[in-house]
Amino acid sequence: MENKRRDFLKTACAPVVFSMFGISMLEACSSGDDDGYSAAPVSNGGGMNSGTSQDAAVTIDLNNSNFSQLASVGGWMNYMDENMLLLRISDTQIRAFSNVCPHAGANNQWSHQNSNFVCSNHNRSFSDDCSGSGLKLTCYNTMIEGTILTVNR
Repeated sequence: MENKRRDFLKTACAPVVFSMFGISMLEACSSGDDDGYSAAPVSNGGGMNSGTSQDAAVTIDLNNSNFSQLASVGGWMNYMDENMLLLRISDTQIRAFSNVCPHAGANNQWSHQNSNFVCSNHNRSFSDDCSGSGLKLTCYNTMIEGTILTVNR
């Protein structure tokens, strides 16, 4: 009996095995656009029109069409390539937060409503303000120079 089980586990498709144990790996690791949530723009390895990261700093060309959600005040996006939530506060300010939920660890199922980011994994909400106490998202320092956003993590 034990040999049959081992043979099965060796030859079975990983998602089938994970589903047998009740682990929804496909959902937890999904990076696609789920039910209207913002998807990450595709980075082309630091090309001229993409977000690029150097050490802890991330630079983003806001003219890149992948970042069009940030063009107007109140616009936001989940930038999965860099694990950040970006929110346009004003013409001169964009806030950046870690997109990893401090409650559940998910990073791909966010919405933004009533000055809060909501992780739909467990419906936990977190203020889009960088101050305050309690359970909150990590907030990063940002600076806009012309059309370039720099995020320091």
